[in-house]
Amino acid sequence: MSDTVSDTVSDAVSDTVSDAVIGTAVVTGAGSGLGRAAALALLGRGWNVVLAGRRPDALDGTAALSPAGAGQALAVPTDITRPDEVAALFRAARDRYGRVDLLFNNAGAPAPRVPVAEVALDDWNRVLGTIVTGTFLCSREAFRVMCEQDPRGGRIINNGAPSAYTPRPRSAAYTAAKHAVLGLTRSLSLDGRAHDIACGQIDVGNVEPPDGAPQPPARQADGSKAVEATLPVSHFTDALLLMASLPVTANVQSLTVLPTTMPFVGRG
Repeated sequence: MSDTVSDTVSDAVSDTVSDAVIGTAVVTGAGSGLGRAAALALLGRGWNVVLAGRRPDALDGTAALSPAGAGQALAVPTDITRPDEVAALFRAARDRYGRVDLLFNNAGAPAPRVPVAEVALDDWNRVLGTIVTGTFLCSREAFRVMCEQDPRGGRIINNGAPSAYTPRPRSAAYTAAKHAVLGLTRSLSLDGRAHDIACGQIDVGNVEPPDGAPQPPARQADGSKAVEATLPVSHFTDALLLMASLPVTANVQSLTVLPTTMPFVGRG
């Protein structure tokens, strides 16, 4: 991990590490990117955080950056498309910390930017399998745990995207997946009411590349490409911490965080 990446992620973490543990969070895709930033921000605010992802070395790298004590970060290598591994993830969280108060469904999969006629079925299945099925499996297991624990309840935050509402060209698989996450978020919100489980979605626009590289041009609604504005990752983590800090009697149903000048509404 380069110094630039470390500095960028550190910006997402509060300067003051909480002395009291707030609760236990499970973060998927915690080995890099927004997942790593989210995990470190939660650790800095006083959460126990269970780090889930496919790559053990990446999860260990996140844990090593923890601003809290070593006991507040638990790395659990997990393929979230496999029900048995998801069950083991939540079992590990309960075994270590006793309960689960927050699930941040962050894990995703890259999708080739090609016209729909050129989308390979393998790519389609991989993107939807990770983003949709993985989000469902983790949410289902979180429901099971949160309904049984005492006191019951908790919160689920799904990582959506502006594409959950307004797509870009050449993004069929990704757009379909994020639209499905939006529907799942709303369904979980309804089903969770009877069990003190709140569910919301955070939709994040362009974030500064963590390696400090220039932002690549993005395809516009007219098919052209243009460099768009970006946000510091700390703006994302501030918004996530706001959602996570609420009691389960209050919910941020949806929160879109993006640069003011980023094309979104109508992609214009």
